[in-house]
Amino acid sequence: MSPYSSQGVPATAERPHTHEMVVVHRVFRRESAMLPRLVRAVPDGDTARAARVAEALRDYTNGLHHHHHAEDELVWPLLRSRAAHDEALVGRMTEQHEAIDGTLTAVAEWLPVWERSADRISGEELALALDAHRTALLAHLDEEERSVLPLIAEHLTVAEWDLVGERGMEGIPKNKRMLALGAILEEATPEESAYFLGRAPLLGRLLWQAVGRRQYAGYRRAMRAPLDGE
Repeated sequence: MSPYSSQGVPATAERPHTHEMVVVHRVFRRESAMLPRLVRAVPDGDTARAARVAEALRDYTNGLHHHHHAEDELVWPLLRSRAAHDEALVGRMTEQHEAIDGTLTAVAEWLPVWERSADRISGEELALALDAHRTALLAHLDEEERSVLPLIAEHLTVAEWDLVGERGMEGIPKNKRMLALGAILEEATPEESAYFLGRAPLLGRLLWQAVGRRQYAGYRRAMRAPLDGE
């Protein structure tokens, strides 16, 4: 008997731990809900606050872009070749990525307008664009978790799956990686937190304990303070 499955993946190999994507998706769900609220909470004309929110929004869109680009480059081609009977599903994932990109085009058009003036009208247009983006995003994340993650666990090797995470992390600027880790750990259970920290290099774990934890806590308080009274 061949030691390989019909898809060319070692039959005895450990399967990818796809649940980590579920945790990452929680971050995108949280931030996509919070960003329009943060925009609407900026006082009319407060360009300093608008600049801070705009930076957070760009960090979000940058992270989502690299997350989806890694899937486009490293996941969909493998599933097309190894799970041909699910071609329609993979095609739908590609279409959903394109639709999400379309919603972010509207966000990108309104963001600099609002950032310059922090006026209510452009702020509401930006927030509405973010609301539309969230609607498209949630539909995609739900279907991906329900239907695609089982295919990934079946058809990708551990090394192939790990590369997806590595490629996504490469897109995060080094000075933002503690914030990215904090965003994930905020959504994680103790067991999930132990898993993510266990995969980080020793230096990363030490930095998180020494400075990252406080850095993220301070960032979170500063960003969300205007929402406390809602």
